[in-house]
Amino acid sequence: MPGLVLFGRRWAIGSDDFVLPGAFELFVRLVWWIGIFVLYTVHKGQFNCPGGGLLHSYLLGLIILLASIICALSALVYVSMQGTISNPGPRKSLPKILYTRLLLYFPEFIWAVVGAVWVSDNSVQCEKTVVNGVIGTVIASWIIIVFTVIGVVIVFDPLGGKKTFYLPDGVSRNLESSQSGQLLYNVKSSATRVWEKRIRLLCCCIVQDDDHRVAFTSIAELFRSYFSDTDLVPSDIAAGLILLHQEQDKMENCPKEPEEVLCHSPSSPVTDDLDVELENAAHYMLFAAAAYGWPYYVYTNPYTALCKLNGDCCRNRPTDSDITGSDRHNFHFGSILKITGLQYRDFIHISFHNKIYEIPFFVALDHKKEAIVVAVRGTLSFEDILTDLSADCEDLTLEEVLENGFVHKGITQAANYIYRKLINDGILNQAFTIAPEYKLVIVGHSLGGGTASILAIMLRNSFPTLRCYAFSPPGGLLSKSLADYTKHFIVSVIVGKDLVARLSMPNMEDLKRRIVRIVANCNRPKYQILLRGCWYEVFGGDPDDFPTELDGRNQDALTQPLLAEESLMVHRSPSYNALEEEPHLNSPPQYPHLYLPGKIIHIVEECSSRRLCSSDIKYTARWSNETVFSSILISPKMITDHMPDVVLKALTSLSQEHGSCLSCQTREYNPSAV
Repeated sequence: MPGLVLFGRRWAIGSDDFVLPGAFELFVRLVWWIGIFVLYTVHKGQFNCPGGGLLHSYLLGLIILLASIICALSALVYVSMQGTISNPGPRKSLPKILYTRLLLYFPEFIWAVVGAVWVSDNSVQCEKTVVNGVIGTVIASWIIIVFTVIGVVIVFDPLGGKKTFYLPDGVSRNLESSQSGQLLYNVKSSATRVWEKRIRLLCCCIVQDDDHRVAFTSIAELFRSYFSDTDLVPSDIAAGLILLHQEQDKMENCPKEPEEVLCHSPSSPVTDDLDVELENAAHYMLFAAAAYGWPYYVYTNPYTALCKLNGDCCRNRPTDSDITGSDRHNFHFGSILKITGLQYRDFIHISFHNKIYEIPFFVALDHKKEAIVVAVRGTLSFEDILTDLSADCEDLTLEEVLENGFVHKGITQAANYIYRKLINDGILNQAFTIAPEYKLVIVGHSLGGGTASILAIMLRNSFPTLRCYAFSPPGGLLSKSLADYTKHFIVSVIVGKDLVARLSMPNMEDLKRRIVRIVANCNRPKYQILLRGCWYEVFGGDPDDFPTELDGRNQDALTQPLLAEESLMVHRSPSYNALEEEPHLNSPPQYPHLYLPGKIIHIVEECSSRRLCSSDIKYTARWSNETVFSSILISPKMITDHMPDVVLKALTSLSQEHGSCLSCQTREYNPSAV
């Protein structure tokens, strides 16, 4: 529902968000009131000690104050439980109750100060039990006050005081007029500045230059444009994600037609090609994972990694390989050696240099596959996150590609940086001088997979036989023409319901509209959605037991992101229509549809053991296409399926399974055994 309006401004909290925190505080206050009442009753006639008169008045006043707060909290929780997310009408009296509850903080603050003064008075010589009770009361009062202040800061909306202009239906507005146009510009500018300040605050620990400032502005504009046409609070989004997950599980449990994938029999050439690519992907995923350095090695070997690396930290760096960037104690390079199993002499160039649009990579000789491998690191720093979020589109100019298209701006700049290093600094020339018969292979995971894909496009003309393996690359990477062009030399590997592989601005817009639709049509209060949703996520169960019924409203209106409380259920607000109509029809979209690179191998979890002491998981792999990843899937595994160790585990499992099947077939059909 729209954010709650208090003191003439909007807050990032809804009127139905006070049930759970209010119930928790109500429980604490009840226990507190009972304890103070028992303490006062037991020691009622024992306040003759020095300072006892003040103590008697303090406890009596505290009992009355706590009783008033309990009554206000009870009313607050009860009213907040009424209605649904899209029907706040039964909660219209909540602001008055909230004003009353906030007013009670003033006497509570005064009583906390009085209690602190009384406790700090050395002349007080009352019974120790009473003194300890007052000390506990004072501590509890200050804890609640501090958490209340923190809560107010969290739900404060910097844009809550901005006036958004609305006109009644049927009244035309001229957005070209100077007054309305200036007002719209001011609202947009204010929102962009707020997001930019938030991003700067999050990145306060990194050195900021011109590239950072440009990126901050671009990312702030992205967030502003994404959140400008909705009036949902964070808990509404959480409830929507829970409902979407259960709706998705219902659809998965229902019989449905097969996915649009390339199906093939075990004996088909396509299957043989898939098996070969899976074996290659399992091999090269080690290089993509090794690019993360010691964080990945320690994460996957938490008990032994530091001891193993400590034995290598005192060794001198090899003189045969060119290492740039900071690698204190040689931990990064030592981890790369252990993960890949290569020798010092196999590395041509290693770069740990990391800035925005400049990500680490290494070039090594892979004698097993007779390849020169360029491995690009994925997201591991704030600078990498800024590169990821620089999601504007820009043209990629290629001389011999007929249809040039759009690419992800931040990832393209990172690919340009590595391209200049490889070509201008002569790194690839040096590698091919050492091993002229080797082929070129470019690999990477996540951000590294996207960068490797665009880098492969740039190097394709110079190295026609190159191959690229992109593991869990971002979904919003290449336009359709470029994605089709890369199917000849790039293979993307996606595991399960990986979020990043489905992450693009159109998909995010689709997710936002699905959230608005489902919360607008749910007939359950938000607290029930959150409680039962958490139970479902933790303990499982049948999603059919948690209905999300539709009431037959206009579906075209319900699928749109809306601004006003009334518009959430009926129609789009005038401001949304104006913002939607603002771009000219002949202007290119700011965030066009972008796709995954190359041919896509989709690995899904087939079955797993439910035993507590077993984590055996069986995977299946198949060729897929970009349409399968055109929507974000909500799942507890949407993040873990993206992790490099999960991708490597899945590929290793499939590769070993394929190897065991081949050995079984060899033994079964061996003529000498007949």
